[in-house]
Amino acid sequence: MQVSETGTEMQTTEDRPDAPQTGRRAAGEDPAKREQILDGAKRVFMEQGFEAASMNDITRAAGVSKGTIYVYFENKEDLFGYMIERERRRLTETVRHALDSHKPIGETLQEFGMLFATHITADHTIRAMRMVIAANHRLPTLCSRFFSATPINPVSVLQEYLDRQVAAGIVISDDTAHAAKQFIELTTVGLFKPRIFGSMEEVPSKAAIERNVTSAIRVFLAAYGAKP
Repeated sequence: MQVSETGTEMQTTEDRPDAPQTGRRAAGEDPAKREQILDGAKRVFMEQGFEAASMNDITRAAGVSKGTIYVYFENKEDLFGYMIERERRRLTETVRHALDSHKPIGETLQEFGMLFATHITADHTIRAMRMVIAANHRLPTLCSRFFSATPINPVSVLQEYLDRQVAAGIVISDDTAHAAKQFIELTTVGLFKPRIFGSMEEVPSKAAIERNVTSAIRVFLAAYGAKP
């Protein structure tokens, strides 16, 4: 607020709530700051687990004030949920690039399956899933948020690809969403459950994942591939 020569108050551009912001983001709208907080939170959650992690720990790891964190996220549960959603979005974008309709379907599914199965059996993914399951008794909404389908996810992008293959006469299916889920499950048969429940402590080798994916493609195309 400024005062004119006559002593009356003059409202400046910065004082008006409807004035456009030039070079300054409103609180909670800086993407870089949000990513900085999520990166710090991920380090803490992966090192300490969900229950043991504190907002003070996350504050230090992210290099921001606690007040800044609460501008972007309601609480620790909200922060963890957004971290999981970010990782899922990154995986989705990665596997989406593998779904090239110009390549043979077997080659495309091989690349997609390798990327997905490698990610889902990785240490950081398994730890995150275990954290959610462990917290389910106290925070059931967090577990529901973790496993609920989002509009864009690995299943949805694979379904879009299969829809194109159906249109091209390469795949025969009247329920490509279900077919996409089946293929994804096939890529991790004998790998994911042993990993999540601890009977397979080591990350599966690339060769083991490749054998799994190759078998998944053979079964999938036997069921859904158009016959010559």
